[in-house]
Amino acid sequence: MKRLATVLKIGLKLIAVLGILMSLLLFGLLLFATLTRYRPAHEEVLMLQKGAKALPADLKIEALTWNIGYAGLGDDMDFFYDGGKQVRSDRQRTMENLCAIKAFLESQKERDIILLQEVDRNAKRSWETDIYSAIQEVIPDASHFFAVNYRSPFVPVPIFNPLGKVHSGLVTISNIRPFHVSRHSYPGSYPWPGRLFNLQRCFLLKRYELSNGRQLLVVNTHNSAFDDGSQRYRQMEFLQEKLLAEYQQGNYIIAGGDWNQCPPGFSPDFQNHVFDYNELLHIPKDIFPGWQWVYDPRFPTCRRLQKPYVSGQTPTTLIDFYLISPNVELIEVKTVDLGFINSDHNPVSASFRLKN
Repeated sequence: MKRLATVLKIGLKLIAVLGILMSLLLFGLLLFATLTRYRPAHEEVLMLQKGAKALPADLKIEALTWNIGYAGLGDDMDFFYDGGKQVRSDRQRTMENLCAIKAFLESQKERDIILLQEVDRNAKRSWETDIYSAIQEVIPDASHFFAVNYRSPFVPVPIFNPLGKVHSGLVTISNIRPFHVSRHSYPGSYPWPGRLFNLQRCFLLKRYELSNGRQLLVVNTHNSAFDDGSQRYRQMEFLQEKLLAEYQQGNYIIAGGDWNQCPPGFSPDFQNHVFDYNELLHIPKDIFPGWQWVYDPRFPTCRRLQKPYVSGQTPTTLIDFYLISPNVELIEVKTVDLGFINSDHNPVSASFRLKN
């Protein structure tokens, strides 16, 4: 009995020491995350160039928006955040995805505007590859701007295979030169301590001078996901206030990206439409009265990542599209069905004309 009591006492001491060490480790992690947390300004000017050449007031614009999934969310992936198991694709598959993404973007390099989301810069999940620089090399003569929306030196989930370092954001490429580029933080954040390791959502705004004295505004947005909808609602209110004020000044607005919610009143023309948080969240119908939501209802733009993609079986939805002000005319919109081979999103191309 005496030996048993001694063993129990030693065991309890070891458990207590282990508990203290785990607490210190957790405290150290939270302190490190707090000290190194990315804290962007509400508005950050990325470029200002006075005397930029004015564009025609009846300008035709060819655009493309695409969430490239940091070249790590091809059709082989089931992602842990979406109910799957994997944290990242293997290096070879990631490089294959990146090569395919670059090839497609090169085929689109004549477009006036390209809006990209989830573009990594030396993140663990994309094998420390600078995807932004790789894309710049594909379209070297265009104007490229990068706005950070996810930067953390260490994301500790999942516990036994953590996501690690993340540096990612939005990229807008244009063959027409802006005179002003800025990053705008969306309001709202996740509860503590999740906010220490999560995204800092934003939109990237480019301004162009027009010959009639007005401005063309091009917005690249990537709204929140995996919340109860409250963050997305606040973000849409924030965007509404900003863009309506610009339109009242006579400016022209084209906004595109991954909205992580369906367009107002959306009814798909494709099968296997996903009935989850994306489908249940529609942008309110009256939030931009008189404006036009631009999308192709024939094809999905995003697929679920709970399992590897199987055509005709994997649930899909439509969350990538455009919003245009009443003084912008839609000419054509088309989802480019790439089969979700190299990204969990499909690109959406569109052409517009400014009403002079």
